[in-house]
Amino acid sequence: MKRQSMTIKVGGVDTDLKSVLHRYIIDALEDDGDNLLEGPRAQLVHFVGDKVHDYTRQRQMPISRYEVDRLTEELVDELIGFGPLEVLLRDPTITEILVNGPHRIFIERHGVLYQSELRFMDDNHLLRVIQRILAPLGRRLDQSSPMVDARLPDGSRVNAVIPPVALDGPCLSVRKFSQDMMSSNDLIASGSIDHNILEFFTLMVKKRCNVVISGGTGTGKTTMLNMLSRLINERERIVTIEDTAELQLKHTHVVRLETRPPNADGHGEVNARDLVRNALRMRPDRLILGEIRGMEVLDVLTAMNTGHDGSMTTVHANTASDALLRLETLVGFTGMQIQASTLRETICSAIDIIVQLTRNSEGRRHVSEILEVVGLRDGHYITNTLFRSEPGTQIGFIRESNNMAGDKLRNEKLRNSFNHISATGGSKFQHHG
Repeated sequence: MKRQSMTIKVGGVDTDLKSVLHRYIIDALEDDGDNLLEGPRAQLVHFVGDKVHDYTRQRQMPISRYEVDRLTEELVDELIGFGPLEVLLRDPTITEILVNGPHRIFIERHGVLYQSELRFMDDNHLLRVIQRILAPLGRRLDQSSPMVDARLPDGSRVNAVIPPVALDGPCLSVRKFSQDMMSSNDLIASGSIDHNILEFFTLMVKKRCNVVISGGTGTGKTTMLNMLSRLINERERIVTIEDTAELQLKHTHVVRLETRPPNADGHGEVNARDLVRNALRMRPDRLILGEIRGMEVLDVLTAMNTGHDGSMTTVHANTASDALLRLETLVGFTGMQIQASTLRETICSAIDIIVQLTRNSEGRRHVSEILEVVGLRDGHYITNTLFRSEPGTQIGFIRESNNMAGDKLRNEKLRNSFNHISATGGSKFQHHG
């Protein structure tokens, strides 16, 4: 049976008793002066138990000895385990935890950031918790290597930065891994897409379009990539490549690959480019790359152009047209000397559809634009906007173009009728670059 947490009134607001006690114990430990967190557990249990008893007795709270003992054990677990992160990690409504030094903890709930009442004692307390998180993962974090990116056993992503590069004390971010990724019905219910867009996605995947999902941080790119991957035929062989394994494919014929950072001696790194090249030897029907961010960009574009249609990936960009420029920029970072016209032809031939995501001020994540890459004209990209969102209205999404013009989707028709069509009534081609 699920136990309900006790609440008390603080400033006229119901507040979880354990959260209040946590701050009270932290203050008491700081005033005590003894470093009890480094001593025996029994000594800390005795100290915390006395403080919990004193706090509840002074406020004449109706609480049993059993509840005092239970609260004491839970508070001690938090202090010597993951500290104030314990309760946040257990809360299923929290999607991200952001720690800016020991005294400022922010959480993201339903797409909106809030400041938590919880805090660490000091820099050393926060640093000990970070080291406890990293210890089972075999990752190193010290002044000579002050940044680390890792994945917890449950799939959550962890990034930590410490002084001297973090000026205000150790900083930690945890992007919690959802055990139940959102389905297409969930995305429709939340307003991220509508039924017409889902029908187009189904056709797009069936016709083996190469897809780039574009958006900023926290716009739901991985969620969208996961949903699209579930539309792939069960009989196809899929190879996924990620820096941090987050995709949850339900297919039986899936090979999951994950990059590996160098060890403490600087050896043993396996980057995304290595994995892409190896994946091409594994007879994949489709490649799914978690994100294009470096040298692997040319290998991915080449794969899409040489028989691996239907591949998918994500990229960081503010608009769908910017995503094309972002790919050009990444190719430039490889150091390869490629003529601009040749590069654009390669990108244009490789990419069929760009799905642009955004997040509004209220935390709602949704598709803002779906762009079809049609071709090149005078060295400029020719694109066709198929769908776009209509912010500030009840319309939601509108069909910007009636006709799909790309090689794979030309002459295809969607079953659903569209109530909201652009004033042009037909294809609306745009030049970019």
